Amino acid sequence: MDAGGGRPVSIGSVVKLKKLYSSREVAVMTGLTARQLQWWDARRVFMPAVATQRTQAGGFTERRYTPTDVMELQVLAELRRRSFSIPRLRRLLVTLREVFGIRLYEAIGDGGPVTLMLAGDQLFVRTVDGQLFDLERPTQALLMSEEGLGLRVLTPRERRNRTPALRRSSGSETPSRGRRRDEESRARR
Repeated sequence: MDAGGGRPVSIGSVVKLKKLYSSREVAVMTGLTARQLQWWDARRVFMPAVATQRTQAGGFTERRYTPTDVMELQVLAELRRRSFSIPRLRRLLVTLREVFGIRLYEAIGDGGPVTLMLAGDQLFVRTVDGQLFDLERPTQALLMSEEGLGLRVLTPRERRNRTPALRRSSGSETPSRGRRRDEESRARR
């Protein structure tokens, strides 16, 4: 049973939080590649909590990220999948820090000093007192309500693993997209 005496807690569903995650683990959780994380670090878009260091054997240690970093990277990865450019992501991080005085993790989900909201390809910030700001021009609150914009709260989500590609034998019942196109084009001839 859980601490409140309610429903039982499944041991299999308990997630153990770690203090630091490797770049490989972060890549799995965010859908970003280790190379993207390395590139973001080198260009100071998003730096790990623990940078790589040279080992005595001549190699390098892996970058390490905190759970907070992982949450932020999940949001940034989602925005990248929505075609947000790297300069725009950098502006988002800088604006949150310099204009609102917070880090990204404080603006994701609902309950921080501000809430990051998304409507199509536009980002907005809603303050605790209900003011709404366009993140591209955050110096003046908008004179409209969020209902008319179709906003949704931006939250960190773990990237679901895609099911591994099934190894297809020559007698496979479901052809791949490429084989399907070939078969369809042959059928049209």
